[in-house]
Amino acid sequence: MDPPSTSLPVVRVGEIPREEAPRRWLIEGLWGRSAVGLIGGAAKSFKSWLALDMALSVATGTPALGTFKVLECGPVLVYLAEDALEVIRERVAGMARQRRLVLETIDLHVITASRLRLDTARDRARLLETVSRIRPRLLLLDPLVRLHSIDENDAREIAELLSFIRELERRFDLAVILVHHTRKNSSGPQAGQNLRGSSDLHAFGDSNLYLRRTRDRLLLVMEHRAASPPDPVYLELVTRDEDAVHLEVLGKERDGPERRERELEERVLEALGRKTAITRGDLREKLGMKNERLGEVLDRLQAAGRIERCRGGWRPRAAFPIPPPREGNGNDVNLSPSGP
Repeated sequence: MDPPSTSLPVVRVGEIPREEAPRRWLIEGLWGRSAVGLIGGAAKSFKSWLALDMALSVATGTPALGTFKVLECGPVLVYLAEDALEVIRERVAGMARQRRLVLETIDLHVITASRLRLDTARDRARLLETVSRIRPRLLLLDPLVRLHSIDENDAREIAELLSFIRELERRFDLAVILVHHTRKNSSGPQAGQNLRGSSDLHAFGDSNLYLRRTRDRLLLVMEHRAASPPDPVYLELVTRDEDAVHLEVLGKERDGPERRERELEERVLEALGRKTAITRGDLREKLGMKNERLGEVLDRLQAAGRIERCRGGWRPRAAFPIPPPREGNGNDVNLSPSGP
């Protein structure tokens, strides 16, 4: 009997089966179909909120962030090392309520182990067995720093961990999201260069998402290995209904700032109303704006001749009508500065 072959399997390129309609996206424009990658951002930049939003979308087929279409839905498996189980339930329940979903019917599975170390053979085997049993379409692991005890700056050690993640993707044909932190006071020209640890982390991702704050706004930047990225978008954590807190898209990067600035100007004019004068301090308290942001808006309105400075503070110019108060509705944008 011939000894078993030890060579690697090989096929001519022309013999590789061709898909008639290749499936590129899991979430259109946001995450590749079987992509592995990272959601990166500073502390308190809502990385976990974004990851859970995407997980809920894949599990239910509803648009991510209310905007990005899910092209292939299925079970989702998540491990959130820094959040208590009741917090995870509360967050997902709020998102589900906002989407009018029944929580108990959602095919989203939460790993309840107190710790998961993917640099150990035991926990790798446990995760492989769990993925094999549930067969998720998406695996979310949050955050990467809690999944190992290796040196993130050691390229060899981090590459070994990432190769296990890649093995999961190829073996089970699933997408994997890792949540990771950026460096403190990072200022690299590319978002991926600001990730904490080895540069292999940035190179590893098929799809990567980056969250960063620009003044009082939260910006989402997308990048993909095999596709052009959509325009960046501004996000907001909507808290009008405390039982349905969720992230949503505000607008494209190219038109978001202008629209927001116009809305800020309208709010300042509404606050001035028909008063003889109002101080900057009273305006700041009434609008809940940072002093620097308010100063910028006042300067613009004064330069445009719409308001003027007087002994008592600021007042509207008589030649310009004050816009009528806007009626509250479910689509009002919260312009108060976001917390850290």
